[in-house]
Amino acid sequence: MTVHVRPAARDAEREAALALRRRVFCEEQGVSAEQELDGHDAGALHLVAVQDGAVIGTCRLLMGGASCTLSRMAVDPVVRRRGVGAALLRESDARARSAGATRIALHAQVHVQRLYAVHGYRARGPHFTEAGIEHVSMEKAL
Repeated sequence: MTVHVRPAARDAEREAALALRRRVFCEEQGVSAEQELDGHDAGALHLVAVQDGAVIGTCRLLMGGASCTLSRMAVDPVVRRRGVGAALLRESDARARSAGATRIALHAQVHVQRLYAVHGYRARGPHFTEAGIEHVSMEKAL
Protein backbone atom coordinates (compact mmCIF):
# COMPACT_ATOMS: atom_id res chain seq x y z
CA MET A 1 0.00 0.00 0.00
CA THR A 2 1.57 3.27 -1.14
CA VAL A 3 0.49 6.24 0.94
CA HIS A 4 1.76 9.79 0.57
CA VAL A 5 1.52 12.09 3.60
CA ARG A 6 1.80 15.82 3.01
CA PRO A 7 0.03 19.10 3.66
CA ALA A 8 -3.39 19.33 2.01
CA ALA A 9 -2.56 20.73 -1.41
CA ARG A 10 -5.95 21.99 -2.58
CA ASP A 11 -9.28 23.06 -1.13
CA ALA A 12 -10.72 19.75 -2.34
CA GLU A 13 -8.20 17.81 -0.24
CA ARG A 14 -8.93 19.92 2.80
CA GLU A 15 -12.66 19.35 2.31
CA ALA A 16 -12.02 15.60 1.95
CA ALA A 17 -10.06 15.69 5.22
CA LEU A 18 -12.92 17.49 6.99
CA ALA A 19 -15.40 14.96 5.56
CA LEU A 20 -13.25 12.10 6.88
CA ARG A 21 -13.14 13.74 10.30
CA ARG A 22 -16.95 14.07 10.26
CA ARG A 23 -17.34 10.38 9.36
CA VAL A 24 -14.92 9.23 12.06
CA PHE A 25 -15.66 11.61 14.91
CA CYS A 26 -19.32 12.52 14.41
CA GLU A 27 -20.85 9.48 12.71
CA GLU A 28 -18.67 6.69 14.09
CA GLN A 29 -17.87 8.06 17.56
CA GLY A 30 -20.89 10.27 18.26
CA VAL A 31 -19.03 13.57 18.73
CA SER A 32 -21.21 16.60 18.01
CA ALA A 33 -20.42 18.70 14.96
CA GLU A 34 -19.95 21.71 17.24
CA GLN A 35 -17.26 19.92 19.26
CA GLU A 36 -15.55 18.55 16.14
CA LEU A 37 -15.37 21.96 14.45
CA ASP A 38 -13.70 23.84 17.30
CA GLY A 39 -12.61 26.97 15.46
CA HIS A 40 -8.92 26.05 15.19
CA ASP A 41 -8.88 24.75 11.62
CA ALA A 42 -8.13 28.09 9.94
CA GLY A 43 -4.80 28.48 11.76
CA ALA A 44 -3.70 24.86 11.46
CA LEU A 45 -1.47 22.93 9.11
CA HIS A 46 -3.63 20.11 7.76
CA LEU A 47 -1.80 16.93 6.80
CA VAL A 48 -3.42 14.33 4.59
CA ALA A 49 -2.57 10.72 3.85
CA VAL A 50 -3.41 10.10 0.20
CA GLN A 51 -3.71 6.79 -1.62
CA ASP A 52 -4.70 6.65 -5.29
CA GLY A 53 -5.92 10.25 -5.10
CA ALA A 54 -8.20 9.65 -2.10
CA VAL A 55 -7.70 11.14 1.36
CA ILE A 56 -7.57 8.14 3.72
CA GLY A 57 -6.12 9.86 6.79
CA THR A 58 -5.67 13.30 8.25
CA CYS A 59 -4.49 15.29 11.24
CA ARG A 60 -3.81 18.91 12.00
CA LEU A 61 -0.92 20.71 13.64
CA LEU A 62 -1.26 23.90 15.62
CA MET A 63 2.12 25.58 15.93
CA GLY A 64 2.98 27.73 18.94
CA GLY A 65 6.67 28.55 19.04
CA ALA A 66 8.57 25.70 20.67
CA SER A 67 5.36 23.71 21.16
CA CYS A 68 3.11 22.05 18.64
CA THR A 69 -0.29 20.46 19.23
CA LEU A 70 -1.36 17.52 17.10
CA SER A 71 -5.11 16.97 16.93
CA ARG A 72 -8.02 15.65 14.90
CA MET A 73 -6.15 12.58 13.67
CA ALA A 74 -8.54 10.34 11.76
CA VAL A 75 -7.97 7.31 9.55
CA ASP A 76 -10.56 5.74 7.25
CA PRO A 77 -11.82 2.55 8.95
CA VAL A 78 -11.10 0.52 5.80
CA VAL A 79 -7.34 1.14 6.09
CA ARG A 80 -6.82 1.18 9.85
CA ARG A 81 -3.93 -0.88 11.26
CA ARG A 82 -2.02 -0.60 7.97
CA GLY A 83 0.47 2.10 8.93
CA VAL A 84 -1.50 5.21 7.93
CA GLY A 85 -1.56 6.60 11.47
CA ALA A 86 2.15 5.89 11.88
CA ALA A 87 2.88 7.72 8.62
CA LEU A 88 0.86 10.72 9.79
CA LEU A 89 2.79 10.78 13.07
CA ARG A 90 6.17 10.65 11.32
CA GLU A 91 5.24 13.53 9.01
CA SER A 92 3.81 15.50 11.95
CA ASP A 93 7.12 15.17 13.78
CA ALA A 94 9.06 16.33 10.72
CA ARG A 95 6.77 19.31 10.09
CA ALA A 96 6.79 20.38 13.74
CA ARG A 97 10.61 20.18 13.89
CA SER A 98 10.98 22.18 10.69
CA ALA A 99 8.72 24.87 12.19
CA GLY A 100 11.03 25.12 15.21
CA ALA A 101 9.03 23.07 17.72
CA THR A 102 10.93 21.11 20.34
CA ARG A 103 7.83 19.45 21.81
CA ILE A 104 4.61 18.01 20.40
CA ALA A 105 1.53 17.34 22.52
CA LEU A 106 -1.87 15.74 21.98
CA HIS A 107 -4.97 14.36 23.66
CA ALA A 108 -5.10 10.65 22.79
CA GLN A 109 -8.22 8.58 22.89
CA VAL A 110 -7.30 5.92 25.43
CA HIS A 111 -8.15 3.04 23.08
CA VAL A 112 -5.38 4.18 20.67
CA GLN A 113 -2.89 5.35 23.29
CA ARG A 114 -0.53 2.50 22.38
CA LEU A 115 -0.07 3.85 18.83
CA TYR A 116 1.24 7.12 20.22
CA ALA A 117 3.38 5.39 22.86
CA VAL A 118 5.08 3.29 20.18
CA HIS A 119 6.02 6.57 18.46
CA GLY A 120 7.62 8.09 21.55
CA TYR A 121 4.72 9.87 23.24
CA ARG A 122 4.44 9.63 27.02
CA ALA A 123 1.23 9.97 29.02
CA ARG A 124 0.98 13.02 31.29
CA GLY A 125 -1.64 13.00 34.03
CA PRO A 126 -4.86 11.10 34.59
CA HIS A 127 -7.47 10.07 32.05
CA PHE A 128 -10.23 12.58 31.36
CA THR A 129 -13.37 12.77 29.27
CA GLU A 130 -13.41 14.96 26.17
CA ALA A 131 -16.39 14.96 23.78
CA GLY A 132 -17.75 11.97 25.70
CA ILE A 133 -14.63 9.86 25.02
CA GLU A 134 -11.91 8.85 27.50
CA HIS A 135 -8.60 10.58 26.68
CA VAL A 136 -5.13 11.05 28.13
CA SER A 137 -2.70 13.94 27.57
CA MET A 138 0.51 12.81 25.88
CA GLU A 139 3.65 14.59 24.75
CA LYS A 140 6.94 13.94 23.05
CA ALA A 141 10.23 15.81 22.88
CA LEU A 142 11.33 16.39 19.30
